[in-house]
Amino acid sequence: MSHSPDGSTQPFSSSAPDRGRTVVDPPAGRLRGVIEDGLTVFRAVPYAEPPVGDLRWRPARPHPGWSGVRDATADGPSAPQMYQEEGDPVLGGHGSPPFDEDCLTLNIWTPAPDGARRPVLVWIHGGGFVSGSGSLPGYSGATFARDGDLVVVSVNYRIGPLGYLYFGRQDGDASDEGGNYWLTDQLAALRWVKENIASFGGDPDHITVAGQSGGAVSTAALAGHPQARGLVRRVILQSPPFGLDLPGPDAALERTAVYLESAGAKDVHELRSLPWQALIGAGAGLFARTMRWGYWPTPFLPVIDGITLHQHPAEALLRAEAAGIEVVIGWTREEANFGFALDEGYAGATRDQVTDRIAETFGGPAAAEVYAAYERARPGARPADVLMDLITDELFRVPSVRLAEARAEAGRPVRAYQFDLPTPAHEGRLGAAHCLELPFVFDNFDQWSHAPFLAGLAPAVRDGLAHTMHRAWIAFARTGDPNHPGMPAWDPYDTENRTTMRFDSVVTALGDLAGASRLLYGPGSPSA
Repeated sequence: MSHSPDGSTQPFSSSAPDRGRTVVDPPAGRLRGVIEDGLTVFRAVPYAEPPVGDLRWRPARPHPGWSGVRDATADGPSAPQMYQEEGDPVLGGHGSPPFDEDCLTLNIWTPAPDGARRPVLVWIHGGGFVSGSGSLPGYSGATFARDGDLVVVSVNYRIGPLGYLYFGRQDGDASDEGGNYWLTDQLAALRWVKENIASFGGDPDHITVAGQSGGAVSTAALAGHPQARGLVRRVILQSPPFGLDLPGPDAALERTAVYLESAGAKDVHELRSLPWQALIGAGAGLFARTMRWGYWPTPFLPVIDGITLHQHPAEALLRAEAAGIEVVIGWTREEANFGFALDEGYAGATRDQVTDRIAETFGGPAAAEVYAAYERARPGARPADVLMDLITDELFRVPSVRLAEARAEAGRPVRAYQFDLPTPAHEGRLGAAHCLELPFVFDNFDQWSHAPFLAGLAPAVRDGLAHTMHRAWIAFARTGDPNHPGMPAWDPYDTENRTTMRFDSVVTALGDLAGASRLLYGPGSPSA
């Protein structure tokens, strides 16, 4: 793996402009966009002051603005992150150069920058808190804008050490500003959308925020955040890893100490003197120091610091601030296969190893019985298959079901789904893996041609399911109801029927689809 190149030799891809320019005059300042295939697109629009120099590891600050007309026709840099030029065997890559700390920008796709007040869809990318970009071709908002008459916004925010390191009170500060710089970025972006999106043809009072994986954790944190009150109307949570054990201040500072050792620095002031390339490289050391057998590697995590984040984002969605927010939440059937199925180090896992790993969750006396339950659910399962199903359940499926249960019990709107279509790629070992639903949701497979995990999907099945999912997401963003004529009735989740939409070659609404997992784990909080 090559870590953190400066990216100067491999430009970031963007759609080629085709038909002229358009200038808009929002409160933030005049912007020149480009017409692409009938849509008006604005790229690399700054929503906060660049977090460089003394502003590195500081909360996002409003952008000071600009004079004249700012060009917004080309993508800007993505947030600094690790990079493999050769890609990876699942996604084929999840972030391309150039990278730079001056990355707090957003992209906007609109059918027309007029006064139509269209519903707004804000997309927050995932990437394990360490990778990704709102400018990735696969996250282009063009299909949603064109097919749904939506204004779509994608957000770049700080990730990895620049977004997730926690330092507590910094020397010279009158008070502790907290951590979670990623969250301050996203709050700043939401405020920018609220204040400016009307100039792009959007309705500032009709905002849906959607995110996947780490981006779904972000979406939940925003939905329940006091500073986001009135900014978010609906949320779509795709594969949120709500089972993550998020650190408080003390545990986060322990992890920061390990990072400082890896970076060869004694404190935040010395870190500020290092180039970002060195900071990303030091993150590899934290990866190595925090990996545990049978767990998804997460060296950088949100911190429940009591200042910027008061509780687990899954719990935040149960707060009074989020009571009226409409929610869609879902997972893929084999989430964990994404990170483990192609890892030869896990292929030879033994029954005893996996039973010991189960004991860490269920306790020793129950471990053998739980292993047997997973075996029954997947006849012929190898120990590695049991392990992956366990990780899928405890990190994704069960916490998501618990959130749906809690909101349903409180009479708060929620709909649930499971993505079941397996990919034949890699001899079928990936199944319906984490991230596989993304090109279906965006219905833009031409933008995912680099992704190995889509190889071999039958076009008729692929395209039919993509149409169904894409239209459901559009309907939800527009009305709060994902139903449309091309799919079975998708009823809200309740504790009687537990309706869950199963997205597969045949789309069906099933009662208590995750019932076996729900009963195996028993009651608990969404973040338990």
